[in-house]
Amino acid sequence: MPSLFDPIRLGAIELPNRILMAPLTRGRASERHVPTPRMAEYYAQRASAGLIISEATGISQEGLGWPFAPGIWSGEQVEAWRPVVRAVHEAGGRIVCQLWHMGRLVHPDFLGGAQPVSSAATTAPGAAHTYKGKQPYGEPRALRSDEIPRLLEDYRVASRNALAAGFDGVEIHAANGYLIDQFLRSNPNTRTDAYGGPVANRVRLLREVTEAVTGVVGADRTGVRLSPNEPIQGVDDSDPETLFTEAAAELGRFGLAFLELREPGPHGSFGRAAHPPVAPAMQRAFGGPLVLNADYDGGTGQAALDEGRADAIAFGRTFLANPDLPARIRLKAPLNKDVQATWYSQGDEGYTDYTTMDAL
Repeated sequence: MPSLFDPIRLGAIELPNRILMAPLTRGRASERHVPTPRMAEYYAQRASAGLIISEATGISQEGLGWPFAPGIWSGEQVEAWRPVVRAVHEAGGRIVCQLWHMGRLVHPDFLGGAQPVSSAATTAPGAAHTYKGKQPYGEPRALRSDEIPRLLEDYRVASRNALAAGFDGVEIHAANGYLIDQFLRSNPNTRTDAYGGPVANRVRLLREVTEAVTGVVGADRTGVRLSPNEPIQGVDDSDPETLFTEAAAELGRFGLAFLELREPGPHGSFGRAAHPPVAPAMQRAFGGPLVLNADYDGGTGQAALDEGRADAIAFGRTFLANPDLPARIRLKAPLNKDVQATWYSQGDEGYTDYTTMDAL
């Protein structure tokens, strides 16, 4: 069986190892969602990953409601991403851009007071991060079916912009309770049109977005992220195995570079209970390279490869705190602990100042 340190080809992208950097929102862009120079240093520090999946990056103002998160819908943003991507390439790395629409999780403050869009007028529980602090989510409006072509064009524009910025490809963010997930899962999606009701209808938006993105980038440079077994940000499904196996089968028809699954164990993330794993059924249905993510370490990641459950492993918080994570895993070296208080702060602390083994 392959090692975490063996090369792998994901579509058109050649990776020197199977240790991926998972997408991690860090809040270091400008207030206008433009990437900043410190982001180039951060990503370049982690270029020894087989592949970096960028932090979630907004495809439009409508779809981005996180303070200081980057976007990729404007020329200014593209120009600011170029030195970030170039720094990764100059350090020997590869990086894809994760395309993000938050749907109902965009607070109206980010939209000049307008309602966010979702599959239906179902409000998320809890509170949104905003520039004014935590605020309750607003009630969204259902995205009309005649607006979906415009949404698909937003994905195409963001995909073209990602290529213009130099990214090696893209990942469609269809996980974690954001817009596509709001269409996929049964409890937020109360629609009665061709995008709601039966599983085949609820998978439709995912299929159409994937078709739009691959039409620009190419299927061999496109990945998709799903979170099949975890209730998160108010979304859940009554039959996740049926839903996500069908979603995987639909995606398998495209010949994508990879499918990434965020699938935690029975206790979920941060104490949220999770459904049984859906990854084995999805792996069979998808038929292409599968990347797993959810609190793996070197040992459990290698075990997943040994058992044939994954082709590569994406590491999140451990990569946040350990810029040289592949070397540390290879040498079984001690790991830095991430500091939660600085996950989303705007400075270098907890961002570019984590030590490497060379500095110890």
